Amino acid sequence: MEAPPEEENWRDEQQQAAEDSRVFEPEEVESQKTVLIVYAHQSLGSFNQAVRDTAAKELSMQGYRIIVSDLYAMNFEANSTQDDIIAVFTVNVTGESLIMLLEYTRGICELKCQGDLKNPELFQYGEETLHAWKEGRLSEDIVAEQRKVEKAELIIFQFPLYWFSVPAIMKGWMDRVLTQGFAFSLEKMYNNGIFKDKKAMLSFTTGATESMFRPDGINGDINVALWPLQNGTLHFCGFQVLAPQIFWGPAHCPAVVRAAMLEEWSVRLKGLLLEKSLTFAPSEWFDLTFEQGFLLRTKVKEEQMSNAYGITTGHHLGKLLPPDNQTKAQLTDE
Repeated sequence: MEAPPEEENWRDEQQQAAEDSRVFEPEEVESQKTVLIVYAHQSLGSFNQAVRDTAAKELSMQGYRIIVSDLYAMNFEANSTQDDIIAVFTVNVTGESLIMLLEYTRGICELKCQGDLKNPELFQYGEETLHAWKEGRLSEDIVAEQRKVEKAELIIFQFPLYWFSVPAIMKGWMDRVLTQGFAFSLEKMYNNGIFKDKKAMLSFTTGATESMFRPDGINGDINVALWPLQNGTLHFCGFQVLAPQIFWGPAHCPAVVRAAMLEEWSVRLKGLLLEKSLTFAPSEWFDLTFEQGFLLRTKVKEEQMSNAYGITTGHHLGKLLPPDNQTKAQLTDE
């Protein structure tokens, strides 16, 4: 398995890029399209920062407004707790009702209370944040990130691969920002999801070589590792998921190879938003009822019987996995 940290800092190579990173959030211009980069790396001058900066510069040149959420620099809270719910109190003042919003979180207020929970005896984060979202009672840091998501046409998640997934601080961002109601509901999910008109993608570095993530490599097929994030999080919320940008083992590469990686990324960025998204099974192929278990419709199963490969990495139907289903967009319609 792959343990952090997976790369060294490249301070000498990226010093100028680090200095330029302050300019990535210009004033908003009405009708200007926005790209949000959710970034998770602890070190100034890292290769991940170079990748982030390359995206910010290239997309800025294309006219996009770039917003960067630098999670470590923001000291973003990764824990999902009832501190994410703002308490509402009604106090009588000279006969009039005054509504006071007190955020009882992270040292802002010493008052400890249960807030306005629907079920204070058994705190259930998903249900409570759904109600809080509806009532405008989510904590300020969550609301700020949700506003960025609303503005963005594209979200790029930039990170080093930790334990076959995102760093904990980025997982916390997903848990806390993509709340029920705001990002998904039982009626609005997958290709009919709330963010179906937005695009999202993963861009990450690995500590392992590409061969180690092949189907016959020691780490197993990278497509399988990516399925929970790309289907279970991004596509579940409706995002059109672009193929990931994977930087294989930059810590083990000479400077010339790292420079070539960044140049390849820069070239891809020039046409990134015109790319086709990855292929997932449409929700319409499933019987979306509890009675039928949300299972693939019988007719669809019959139609798929003659295919040598499964539908997707996750919906393989006991067949061979479709090659590169989570790493390359399908170029032609079948």
